[in-house]
Amino acid sequence: MVKVKICGLKQEEHVQAAIDEGATWIGFMFAPSKRQISVERAIELAKQVPSYVKKVGVFVNPTEQEVRHAVETVGLDYVQYHGNEDPAFIKSLGYPSIKAISIRGYEDVEKASHYDVDYYLFDAPGTDYAGGNGHVFDWSLLDQLSIPKNRVILAGGLNSANVARAISQVDPLGVDVSSGVEKNGVKDSELIKQFIDAAKAQ
Repeated sequence: MVKVKICGLKQEEHVQAAIDEGATWIGFMFAPSKRQISVERAIELAKQVPSYVKKVGVFVNPTEQEVRHAVETVGLDYVQYHGNEDPAFIKSLGYPSIKAISIRGYEDVEKASHYDVDYYLFDAPGTDYAGGNGHVFDWSLLDQLSIPKNRVILAGGLNSANVARAISQVDPLGVDVSSGVEKNGVKDSELIKQFIDAAKAQ
């Protein structure tokens, strides 16, 4: 069964909705974004997350100190690098990791093979911020991946209406959603439920 990541959570009720519906990962956004939260806020939200749900911290071009501080104080299970971090930087930190790659063409897909990480998250290019913009990229670009599908997380413009088709076409390990479970720019518990139900029905 496909795994699901709900990203950009800021409120207890939405964290709880994701947990109750069976999310695999919960994402806290530490990078500049309308979904950005402080480490202190993440510590509070993390208290309600059971150990079987994995906490992911999302960063864009962070310093080593920023990553280490968040991992150690929030108790993050994974670090998601969503910027231009090079493979050596990620490897030097040594945390379980997800590398997000914005896909414009096949050359971007091939960038994944340069990274030694646990998972690869393929996303649509950002607009104002990296990720979370509600745009879909051309999934057929992933047809000839040189990395195993069981390490791929698909993101970018997913919602309850298109996630089944995305899973059927790409066959990823997991899917990631942020704006697709928002109403008027705010997370919505019912949309979280609908998305996870649609994803797990595959």
